[in-house]
Amino acid sequence: MKNQTLITDKAIALAAVKKNGTVLEYASDELKNDRDVVLAAVKNRSYALEFASDELQSDREIVLAAVTYFGDALEFASEELKNDREIVLAAVKTCSCAFKWASKELRNDRELVIVVVKQNGTMLLYASKELKNDREIVLVAVQIHGWALVFASEELRNDREIVIKAVKNCGNALQYASNALRADREIVFVAVTKNSRALQYASEELRADEEIFKSVDWSRG
Repeated sequence: MKNQTLITDKAIALAAVKKNGTVLEYASDELKNDRDVVLAAVKNRSYALEFASDELQSDREIVLAAVTYFGDALEFASEELKNDREIVLAAVKTCSCAFKWASKELRNDRELVIVVVKQNGTMLLYASKELKNDREIVLVAVQIHGWALVFASEELRNDREIVIKAVKNCGNALQYASNALRADREIVFVAVTKNSRALQYASEELRADEEIFKSVDWSRG
């Protein structure tokens, strides 16, 4: 495919990218900088944005069209547009994982981060350090995906309410709780009720607790 002849005719390029947007890769540089061709390409395959010219990767209309179809195309947008709140919001609505391509500034946008973690708690990974220590955000995240607790600040991994919510969602999230809370009898009981294997993350004392051990449904692992 590397030796494939470049498409230089606009009509042919338009027809081709409307059937398969990634054909844009084989268009001439001139056509990769043609708004009609690139817009048609990204509307067919969002990832075609990768093959657009630098100029059109900075074109707001084209990037918005691409991420509206599939958010992860945000990877190929210009740095300026990765800092465009409307574009990033459109991207995460179709693919929460697109948040990882957002600018540093937007990964510190509290309202935006709440929207993202409500869709996918694990996206807490890409939030700013400050927001990983935001109690409301972390609480939302762990209720969606319990093991998002691993991305919370050390302080919040020692927050009893947050850890209980996390292990209710995913028993094995117990491993990311603070040492103090892995020695908390109620929390360990909630965790092993959800997943018997969570017992291995409890404190040594609670792993030997006969009442907890007997309460475990070993078929739930």
